Amino acid sequence: MALTTTNLHMPTFSASIFQTIGRFLVKIAENSDTAKRLEALSMMSDADLVARGVTREEMVERFVRTRCYV
Repeated sequence: MALTTTNLHMPTFSASIFQTIGRFLVKIAENSDTAKRLEALSMMSDADLVARGVTREEMVERFVRTRCYV
C-alpha cells in the first residue's frame, strides 16, 4: 500500500497578505450603499411586502434591474 502526503500550505507571509486583502475587499462590498439597501430589503417581512403590493421575487428583480441595468 502506498501512502502519499501533500502539503500545499502557502508561506504565512503570503497567506496573511492575501487574507488581509480579501478582508478589505469584503468590508468595501459590505459597506456599499447597494449592499446596505439589499440587506434592508431582505429584512422586510412578508407582511411589509404585501403592504407594498410586491412579492419577494419581484422585489429582488426590481432591485437587480435598477442596479445592474438588466
